[in-house]
Amino acid sequence: MSAEEIRMQGIPVSALAERFGTPLFVYDTDVLDSTFRTLREALPQEIDIFYSLKANPNISVCAFLGTLGACAEVSSYTELVTALRAGIAPEDIIFLGPGKDERELTACVEAGVHAVVCESIAELHDLDALLERTGHGTFPAMLRVNPAFATKGSGLSMGGKPRQFGIDEETVRRSKEELAALRHVEVIGLHAYMGTRILDAADVVHNTRSILATAEELAGELGVPLRTVDVGGGLGVAYFDGESDPDVAALGAGMREAVLPFTARHPGCRVIMELGRYLTARAGTYMVRARYVKQSMGEWFVVADGGTNHHMAAVGIGSFVKRNFPVRHLNRPDDAAARNYSLTGPLCTPNDVVAKKVPLPQVRPGDLLGVERSGAYGPSASPGLFLSHGFPAEVMVHGGEAHLVRERDTPEDMLRRQRLVDLGSGERT
Repeated sequence: MSAEEIRMQGIPVSALAERFGTPLFVYDTDVLDSTFRTLREALPQEIDIFYSLKANPNISVCAFLGTLGACAEVSSYTELVTALRAGIAPEDIIFLGPGKDERELTACVEAGVHAVVCESIAELHDLDALLERTGHGTFPAMLRVNPAFATKGSGLSMGGKPRQFGIDEETVRRSKEELAALRHVEVIGLHAYMGTRILDAADVVHNTRSILATAEELAGELGVPLRTVDVGGGLGVAYFDGESDPDVAALGAGMREAVLPFTARHPGCRVIMELGRYLTARAGTYMVRARYVKQSMGEWFVVADGGTNHHMAAVGIGSFVKRNFPVRHLNRPDDAAARNYSLTGPLCTPNDVVAKKVPLPQVRPGDLLGVERSGAYGPSASPGLFLSHGFPAEVMVHGGEAHLVRERDTPEDMLRRQRLVDLGSGERT
């Protein structure tokens, strides 16, 4: 072990690799804690922070954020079960998604979540019919609105243009009679999500102010109460050169200016901000071990034991690497860069390149490399079954101790759900 080796809460990375193997995702709860508390202190108390499980659905990550005060936004039956088992109170859970099935709607009703966020008029009717059949009585729902205005500052726009998400604003404006005809669904507010990976605090504030104004206007036109408004979120983190993390102090000041006049006009209205990537990304490191170091036509490659099968987000789904996530030599981080290396995995495809031409200290076979800011959209957004390598282990470091929070896939795990058909022993013709 090198004296300069990276440690996580005092634990050398080599000890983590020896105990749990590689590839490995490691989550540092000190970073989770600091990220959440800093944001919570900056935002007005009138905003409730909802953790979006899609960013990292690990139950221990969800549970830890829950102890800090995070609520939960879920988008599948399993995410709902995860949030409940992680200890999130049902009244602090909302369920989103453009294609919910009957099992999911039923589970929301039976659990008593805060609201189902309905993304089409048809879904409102489906929920109403379900409540009629089950004799449940009334149940709260929110309308996800696809606003007429476009977002600002988003790397991926989710509203303001044709999307499968939500109900177009003009359609909502024409739905007063349909909403009034609902017998069991009680519309308690509106939701809009404009985009993701927004780095400029001013853009988040602008979007929030616009969503609140739209919600206020639509609620008045439709005659529905404003008991909850979800302003989305989309707060990003800096991955690439030239980017900076959002200014949390500026965000807090701007959100107070945008939200406090609204809540003064609508006392008791719950204002929700959804955050996934922002809460978890910086807490995670994807750790791989170099198997081979080789040169090809003048370019140096590190072939590691894990790659895009575990961390497709580092590449950008559907495109070859153009910009790199931060990559660090975990054994000798303070040594001077020796050369540029392209970090690849073990897959039989030229697209298995996690980072391209990264300046690093000399890399030798057996060295540990870390892709940082990897706590969001890691295993869950990656093709872990490609070439049957399976998903890696996940470890949470908390209080100076390392805890296994997801076991590594084994061949038996991957084959257990398959069925070998008896094709008989007849001769082929």
